Amino acid sequence: MASLEKINYRSHRTEVIDGVVEMTELTRKPIKNLPLIFWEDNSPWAEVNLWSLEQAASHKRDLKTVHSSVSHLLAYAKWLEAESVKWWDFPDRESERCLTRFRGALIASRNNGDLAPSTTSQRMASVIRFYKWMLSRDLISPQSQMWKERSVGIKVTNSFGFEHTMRVASTDLAIPNRSVSGAFQLEEGVLPVSVSATNQILALADSDASEELALMLRIGFFTGLRLGSITDLKVATLVNATLVPGVGWRKLDVGPGARPPVSTKFSVSGSVLIPDELLQSIVSYSYSTRRLKRQMNADPENRDLLFLTRYGNAYNGDESRAVNVEMSRLRKVARKKGVHVLRGFHFHRTRATFATELMRVALKFMPVGDAIKFVKDACLHKDEATTMKYIKFIETNEAMAEAADEFSAAFMGLARGVVNA
Repeated sequence: MASLEKINYRSHRTEVIDGVVEMTELTRKPIKNLPLIFWEDNSPWAEVNLWSLEQAASHKRDLKTVHSSVSHLLAYAKWLEAESVKWWDFPDRESERCLTRFRGALIASRNNGDLAPSTTSQRMASVIRFYKWMLSRDLISPQSQMWKERSVGIKVTNSFGFEHTMRVASTDLAIPNRSVSGAFQLEEGVLPVSVSATNQILALADSDASEELALMLRIGFFTGLRLGSITDLKVATLVNATLVPGVGWRKLDVGPGARPPVSTKFSVSGSVLIPDELLQSIVSYSYSTRRLKRQMNADPENRDLLFLTRYGNAYNGDESRAVNVEMSRLRKVARKKGVHVLRGFHFHRTRATFATELMRVALKFMPVGDAIKFVKDACLHKDEATTMKYIKFIETNEAMAEAADEFSAAFMGLARGVVNA
């Protein structure tokens, strides 16, 4: 089966001097953990690896984005090997072309519940982007047309909540990520959990998960930080926390502008709130024997990270696989104990829970405009349209609860009348 390997790449200049090939290392910054794909026979997929290098070397691409795209291409490579299909196979019959067949396989996996609709769409899009790049570099000359171009209208909401339609180029191979009709979506399509469910999840983590996962969940629920930011927190981030006067909370500086920098989505810099009691417990953990032992095994560039695996590796270096494995184990424990709050729960729901509860409290003590700005800043939202979704969610939930109560009362009264009759 095809596999993915990561290397530390250093740029070199190749020259032929007096008939001898010589390589001179350039002074450019090395690329750490550059993802490369190798076939089952250990030969490299040269075209993908060249594309990966070009994307990683570009200042327009984040390395995490490159890792995500290459992981989708790895799945494509495994499918090609399993089906004994060549990646350059584009015969005249459309149904036999490699991309058309792969698209059908993805849709079948989605319909069977093996792949999430969003993953299905992203995987096909990544593969198409790779082929478009190969066409632009004349690395492929298919005998038949690979796809048909088309123009698609996409609705875009600006920071004031107004919508407009933007035309973008697409192909007939793209797989739309259809939203569920009637479902109210918050950030990235996730929903919050209740306060009682939050308490149950944290209690279960305290008793049956690692100390690291229990603390990560607490940080997620009480700061709204994404997992990528939590796993990139430094000990110095905690030491540099500033006090919010008279509130009992502190602020953590995150983003590329923070010192030390902490990874955030869209590279947004700002400050997030954290309860002082939670901060003190995390600081205590940072100087505990358990963490110091892990720090001793870590590479020099990772030793200041707050969270390290037992082998001293960074959690943020494996696309959150270590955290996902722990969450999977915790779900199994929950099922055995008959605790159902972890059913359908994944880490990003901690952020949705934090933002919802913060907005609920803010609306009680602030005007709507101030509440929106407060939650927007606390969650590092890119625009106010994202923050306003939480107001709409709270209003919709309350209205639905009242309507359900009214309906139940009326229906039960009607039902009792029918029974008595």
